[in-house]
Amino acid sequence: MEFLSTEFLWALLSIIFIDLVLAGDNAIVIGMAARKLPLEQQKKAVIWGTAGAIGIRLLSTLVVVWLLKIPALMIIGGILLIWIACKLLIEKKEHDLGAPDSLASAVKTIVIADGVMGIDNVIGVAGLAHGNMTLIIIGILITIPIVIWGSTAFIKLIERYPAIVYIGGGILAWTAGGMIAGDVIFEKYFSGVPYIRSIVSFTTLLGVMLISWMHNRKKAIRPA
Repeated sequence: MEFLSTEFLWALLSIIFIDLVLAGDNAIVIGMAARKLPLEQQKKAVIWGTAGAIGIRLLSTLVVVWLLKIPALMIIGGILLIWIACKLLIEKKEHDLGAPDSLASAVKTIVIADGVMGIDNVIGVAGLAHGNMTLIIIGILITIPIVIWGSTAFIKLIERYPAIVYIGGGILAWTAGGMIAGDVIFEKYFSGVPYIRSIVSFTTLLGVMLISWMHNRKKAIRPA
């Protein structure tokens, strides 16, 4: 994947979009973690918490990219990404986070929360980047500031246009199928099948959308 090629730019835009869809909750957590601090310390908590979150996110993504080079782990990563895509499309997330009353505690809470909640982002970015470290670093450095300062507006946009979430879930599902098909174990048996990666990705996409639609429809008609 060459720098600034069409493939590179498309993957970068996909990473940014996926992070925005998945990471809106992170911004809510950041706001909740800093809400009890004095006004002059709130900005410091966000800045230092963000710096720590960027470091953790970069390190964890690079580790996951390295792990995905091991046979069978691409399949496991793809299955995890399918679960993440389904969870994104069918779950309503709620937040119950105690607000720390000191700057150090708030920063620690932000970093830990982002690390835990960012697992889905990390797997998605690793799958989309195909091992391109430049793409990973640029994507994360662009996305995290947007998430922190602009995700509230993005959350409102998603609430107004729910289809955005389905686009994000679709990208994740397609990426998951590509990860599974791209594993060395899978390629060993199906390398001669034309367009096998696209076939698996499309099948995965249809499966995720069908499962999510059935779950949401069942939930909608269930009596209160």
